[in-house]
Amino acid sequence: MLYSLYVANRQLSQPVRWAADMIEEFYGSPTNPMSETWFGKSMAAGAEIVSRLTRNYGKPAFGLATTVVDGHEVAVNEEIILRKPFCQLVRFRRDVRGLAPRNDPKVLVVAPMSGHFATLLRGTVEALLPEHEVFITDWTDAREVPLTWGNFDLDDYVDYVVDFLRYIGPGAHAIAVCQPSVPVMGAAALMADANDPMQASTITLMGGPIDTRISPTVPNDLAMRNSMMWFRQSVISSVPWGFPGFMRRVYPGFLQLTSFITMNLDRHINSHMRQFEHLVKGDGDPAESHRRFYDEYLAVMDLTAEFYLQTIQVVFKEHQLPRGVWVSRGRKINPAAISKPGLLTVEGELDDISGLGQTRAAHDLTPNIAADKRVHYEQKGVGHYGIFNGRRWREQIMPQVRNFIRAND
Repeated sequence: MLYSLYVANRQLSQPVRWAADMIEEFYGSPTNPMSETWFGKSMAAGAEIVSRLTRNYGKPAFGLATTVVDGHEVAVNEEIILRKPFCQLVRFRRDVRGLAPRNDPKVLVVAPMSGHFATLLRGTVEALLPEHEVFITDWTDAREVPLTWGNFDLDDYVDYVVDFLRYIGPGAHAIAVCQPSVPVMGAAALMADANDPMQASTITLMGGPIDTRISPTVPNDLAMRNSMMWFRQSVISSVPWGFPGFMRRVYPGFLQLTSFITMNLDRHINSHMRQFEHLVKGDGDPAESHRRFYDEYLAVMDLTAEFYLQTIQVVFKEHQLPRGVWVSRGRKINPAAISKPGLLTVEGELDDISGLGQTRAAHDLTPNIAADKRVHYEQKGVGHYGIFNGRRWREQIMPQVRNFIRAND
């Protein structure tokens, strides 16, 4: 019912958006003398904001057409090299023909399945491309997956990571951004137990909830405060008619987005107020930066109910990984078995999603990794998003990741 009401509300808001688009076009037209007045600019700015807030945002494109390798701009081709029901493995193939032979490390970027599309990691991939062969898990919106294609839970996530590492081949490096830190650890432990020749050369965990008993944040408290029955009744809905995944039980992306926004409501309100001022003043660059950010931020995907609920129980309520009691499909997850890969953990000083120490806890779970193959890095002055995107990521964190991968390649 909740999902159907949301869809109906979006449909009812279409006339508002159409009206806003007409007002923006009228007052923003260079042929309209009022477009140069404060009133005209204010009307156009307000109409743009209303239009964008009532718009439906689809999956964005990565849009990474080129990169620079050895000082040369080269083309980048986005290729789907493996398809699964709930994910596709994407490779960013660089056209390095004509350049000196290279032996760049293969990197699997494991994107979070947490409401946003993998394109949220565009900046992560962009910074890695000049010196790495980059692959990424491009998760599918659950409402687009027919019920006949089966279910997807946390155990499936672990298996997908194993399958992707095996497909990429030996010597790959795994980078888990936020939520996938736990299933990536699970996959690494299973592959280590099996002495799998395709296990990752290094594991990089960035802002992940390895042990949420440490420095609990607002999302962690929410998980502990409410029962599993509350989650089932309050946040799980069925996909309505009109989508391929009709009747699939999901945690809707719009609910996840609502929780993200309410956590930092003042910040989002102030951001839109500043956007209004930029538009009135004609400050093009800040206005365009705001548009790009919210085009990505407001594009959300649904998660399968079984994946979301199992993650809440295993990771946030029962802390099965750090307690050593996690069993996936009858397979004991034993992080102590991990000895060959190097381990890098990255945390942000101001992270309000994964508190300080939650990711670093991975080192305590992997005593058999040699001391010279493990590093912990804490970035001052950044929150959760800044760990994997933005200037601090490009200039300070990414070099740490690059050097660690090179040292253990």
